Amino acid sequence: MNYKSPLLWFTLSFIAVAAITLVSPPEATLGSNVRIVYLHGAWVWASLATFIAAALVGLIALLLRRENLQRWSRALGRTGLVFWITYLPLSLWAMQANWNGLFLSEPRWRFALVFSITGLLLQLGLSFLPLIWSSVGNIAYVIALFVVMANTENVMHPPSPMLDSDFGRIQIFFGALTLLLLFAAFQMARGFLKMDGSGPKTE
Repeated sequence: MNYKSPLLWFTLSFIAVAAITLVSPPEATLGSNVRIVYLHGAWVWASLATFIAAALVGLIALLLRRENLQRWSRALGRTGLVFWITYLPLSLWAMQANWNGLFLSEPRWRFALVFSITGLLLQLGLSFLPLIWSSVGNIAYVIALFVVMANTENVMHPPSPMLDSDFGRIQIFFGALTLLLLFAAFQMARGFLKMDGSGPKTE
């Protein structure tokens, strides 16, 4: 068994995510359905953190003119997008379980869909451009993402239900899920680097 394999650690982290989600504490109003909300929230945070990392690494790469950091920026940008796109079905699942329907006119959900499509087109386009443009593109994408998100209205979607809770165990489980998903994102980025031909040799 190759213990340095990104796929191995990615798989193990997702097994741990599933286990923690199943045993996380229920909530008085939503009951056990709140577990989907925990997972959904942690998934979004992991995606946003990965996008920020892609932009910061890209900025450093531009300043230092380091090709290896530009490759990391590209890998992190692709990883953040994978998490962002896969967050959409999780969001629909959370809506159905807790709202008994799909509220597709929710501004936050439409915002996420628009930036999924935009991000996919951006990453596809960057694949055909010189490496330096991945860093530039990731920085521009993250700035646009956070500016639009800050100006997007919440209707049914609460700002941060996990952090606003007074129940300490909820924050602990939510934090554990977020850390595990960040670890999984790092392993996915390592996988993208390896596919790119610039990852560390593991044989």
